[in-house]
Amino acid sequence: MKKLYYLLILGLWACENKPDTKIDTWIPYDETAIISKNAEHESEYMRYKLIQSKVSDRNDLWKQIEPQISDFTAEDYERLKPLVLEQDMMSMQNAISEGKLSYKELTQWYLYRIVLFENDSLSTLNNIISINPDAVQEAIARDEQISEDIHPIYGMPILLKDNINFEGIPTTAGAVALQYNMTDDAHIVKRLENSGAIILGKSSLSEWANFLCDGCPNGYNAIGGQTLNPYGRGEFDTGGSSSGSGSAVAANFSAGAIGTETSGSILSPSSSNSIVGLKPTVGLLSRGGIVPISSTLDTPGPMTRNVMDNAIMLSALTGEDAKDKVTMGKSPDIEYWKSLTESNLEGMRLGVMKGFMEDSLYKANIIQLEKLGAELVEVEAPEVDLSGFLTLLNLDMKADLPHYFENYAGPSVEFESIQDIIDFNLADSATRIPYGHARFLGIVNDSTSAEAFDSLKSRLMSEGRRYFEIMMNENNLDAVLSINNWSAGYAAVAHHPALTVPMGYEKNGQPKGITFIAEPFSEEKLLKIAYAFEKATKARKIPADYR
Repeated sequence: MKKLYYLLILGLWACENKPDTKIDTWIPYDETAIISKNAEHESEYMRYKLIQSKVSDRNDLWKQIEPQISDFTAEDYERLKPLVLEQDMMSMQNAISEGKLSYKELTQWYLYRIVLFENDSLSTLNNIISINPDAVQEAIARDEQISEDIHPIYGMPILLKDNINFEGIPTTAGAVALQYNMTDDAHIVKRLENSGAIILGKSSLSEWANFLCDGCPNGYNAIGGQTLNPYGRGEFDTGGSSSGSGSAVAANFSAGAIGTETSGSILSPSSSNSIVGLKPTVGLLSRGGIVPISSTLDTPGPMTRNVMDNAIMLSALTGEDAKDKVTMGKSPDIEYWKSLTESNLEGMRLGVMKGFMEDSLYKANIIQLEKLGAELVEVEAPEVDLSGFLTLLNLDMKADLPHYFENYAGPSVEFESIQDIIDFNLADSATRIPYGHARFLGIVNDSTSAEAFDSLKSRLMSEGRRYFEIMMNENNLDAVLSINNWSAGYAAVAHHPALTVPMGYEKNGQPKGITFIAEPFSEEKLLKIAYAFEKATKARKIPADYR
């Protein structure tokens, strides 16, 4: 008994005297080699001018993390690794309920992992812009307040794309102009927090959600630098504009992330980083408090490593916002994850696009869908007219960004127009816009009249709906199958939801996704199809260098 007493005292002493975890100072590295290597890359999106930010000091990021992981060691990281790495939210909740893991440890594990890879020039992905300095304290509160009746997202550390407002850290859209933009929470952030989620921090993105420069690399912004793909740093495109969300989730830097999409900005980085990404129907989720491109097309959406977690996140995000009128009466309270029980697709009719049949991965995976009981119908994609798409974005952003400045930006933001941002950037163009600002110039130079704009918007949305109606209605289809973000523009103007799921890798290791598209507000159906597909194929593999 005396021996046990001494061991207990020794154990308490060891805990109290655990050495503080310190983070080594980040030293900028020579990026010449990767820039030179990519100078003649076949894709202009991979021809980097720089990798590291000229604006931000990564050591400022470490100052937010170090005090939060001071009592978390390398031994803790390795001990908890089997309970967290590649695990879904339900599995992590089970580990917590069994006393094997706590929300505090879970949050610290992700923070420690971010430092482990991001503080090494050979593995950094540049996918994190900022960290919530209170994340661990919030996790401790979740441990203390836990009850039996919790949402599955309770206590899960989530990253936000850095165009989504979050009180406590700036919302920058990657732009120097918004470097100190301190805001209130976006509506969807309030929804997440009401369900108990922990906001871990902000993920990087293509600056201004990919509507600043023309032909510039996906994932670049002045604040965070160049986001890289964990499946091939400097080899594969990250996709954009939710590049950091895709890269970070793929590398297991958080339990999940929120992206935003106007046309392809969730589907592209999700498929490029071998994760699950949902572009919901416009109107299902609020856009209030999100730096916009287009009020006609914009929507946030969940990005996760598996379909079940995507359904969990979607249910937490869904809810009406009186300040975003398109959500009123269109945002049902559905526990999407509870419907994911079937592993077959009996009775489903799925449209296979004839033009994609030459893709070997697509062809192999539609066979898997047939084995699950789905009836496959080969369809020809119709010709529709989406000319003027860029004008739609120009005119929307010209009006929608000033609306954000007036209603959602922090008090330090004094800009009123796109022209104000252009003038600000020109004062130090080498630092603020190294790839130029051709799209912003296109916005201010677009003289389309209000009447012509209304007509254009009506035509584009009609053409988008017609594109899917011809295939779906004539063949009585439940969904159409695409690849990556290849059909994103049509889904955008039609307001159709689209869900991409990993379907494998090219011979060179580049990820690819199969994308399911269905009628508006049929997210539950899409999740069911994707869940059965994922269970059968198990195509996602963790990036080899991030195990």
